[in-house]
Amino acid sequence: MGTAMPKLDKTIHLPLSYERRTESEALFNSMGDGAITTDEFGKITRVNPAAQQILGYKESELIDAWLPKKIIALSFDGNIINLIDRPITKTFLTGKPISAKMYYRRKDGERVPVAVSASPIMLNGKPLGGIEVFRDITLEQEVDRMKSEFISLASHQLRTPLSAIKTYTHMLAEGYMGPLNAAQKKSLNTIVTASNRMNELISTLLNITRIESGTIEMTPKMVHIGAVINEVLPELLIMAEEKKITVTLEVSNTVRNRIRTDPLIVKEVITNLVSNAIKYTPKDGAVEIMVKPRANEILVEVRDSGWGIPAYAQDQIFSKFFRGQNIVKRETNGTGLGLYLVKGLIDVLGGKIWFTSQETVGTSFFFSLPRSKRPGPTQKIDKGYNL
Repeated sequence: MGTAMPKLDKTIHLPLSYERRTESEALFNSMGDGAITTDEFGKITRVNPAAQQILGYKESELIDAWLPKKIIALSFDGNIINLIDRPITKTFLTGKPISAKMYYRRKDGERVPVAVSASPIMLNGKPLGGIEVFRDITLEQEVDRMKSEFISLASHQLRTPLSAIKTYTHMLAEGYMGPLNAAQKKSLNTIVTASNRMNELISTLLNITRIESGTIEMTPKMVHIGAVINEVLPELLIMAEEKKITVTLEVSNTVRNRIRTDPLIVKEVITNLVSNAIKYTPKDGAVEIMVKPRANEILVEVRDSGWGIPAYAQDQIFSKFFRGQNIVKRETNGTGLGLYLVKGLIDVLGGKIWFTSQETVGTSFFFSLPRSKRPGPTQKIDKGYNL
């Protein structure tokens, strides 16, 4: 009687680390976005197929190449981005993930718009390298352009009938077509208020499309910043009086408050910031405007005693159409476009804008305008960045 032979287990048990490496490699190669890893010196160590397709290079042409030299990055105005400003460099210096939008130059010389995210590869608190993930945003840019063109066209077309509505409404309100009773006057005042709001919205939309397309016209001249603010204050004071809000302007009549800039754009910025402060401050509150000249810039602060901005919403405050939930509950009117517009206008002027806020206490918006830098006539904003 024969003895049964034992079955041989032909399964090869690989070390767990090998299995994980294989799984990691498969995941890296199957990513829909382009992905490139580098060592701590910026040399490319891995490139996935999506990156090769976007950039037009073969893997063998990229491996061991120095990433900043091999893959040229350009800003949206066409200038080569300095090494120190590249996301992969910033992520090494800060140890934090960095995101940005730019052009990458393909092997054939063509430029492709990309959204880039770079992160450090850390081991025991030390960077071993970095990974850069990017995607082609050509379609997104085209959709944005079409949306902007539609908004611009629609806004222009709306202005003609709106002008007629405003003209005839004012004629009726002033009695050119006969006397009105109290109820009729009240109704006409409501129409006037609504048409003014519509006109403001159309102006905002047109300004945003001009900024995003880089076609906003600039006329820089030497102006006194206090005089520019005083020109828009009377209209703002009427708005403040309705809520019994005190508005004060603190500015010295000194040559240090003179600056070369576009006064019309500055007026638009001031009007938006101060009207926002009045709108989101309860009755009997206060709004202060302070101008502080410095050696290389002029700093303007708009401070209110309003409802403030919740901490969770502060990183979205300059985003298009964003409104904080604490504000929506109290003030239903609003588009969420004002601060997005202000940020774009300040960018065009070559300045900076930021804020501090505490919920239920108030908010201070600051913007600075440089003395030396002359703003360009057409300067696009990068819609990928929000404070």
